[in-house]
Amino acid sequence: MASFRYLVTDVEQSISFYCELLGFTLKQQFGPAMAIVERDDLQLWLAGPAASASKPMPDGAVPEPGGWSRIVLSVDSLESVVSTLRAAGASFRNEVVAGPGGQQILCEDPSGNVVELFEPAN
Repeated sequence: MASFRYLVTDVEQSISFYCELLGFTLKQQFGPAMAIVERDDLQLWLAGPAASASKPMPDGAVPEPGGWSRIVLSVDSLESVVSTLRAAGASFRNEVVAGPGGQQILCEDPSGNVVELFEPAN
């Protein structure tokens, strides 16, 4: 199972986003500091401001959410998933783009972390 850590601004809000909108299951929660959610063979660690992963680096740099690295979630109907997310108020960085392998769109979680939603070509 692959594990990824996303820094988030609000653990509860992130749990709701991933579990209610993207089909993850809450496996473990450590109060408001951190939670672990799973989907298929992917484990996502949601680290809030109180988590040890959010502590400043020796040079003073502070870890923060966002960026362009991302998890990729394969979906059966991209159009349906995008519609559900838009109705829930989710933000997107682009519109659906198509390529030889399928189509994709970049969605943001409530903290600005990118989730690529991908529907493979038939």
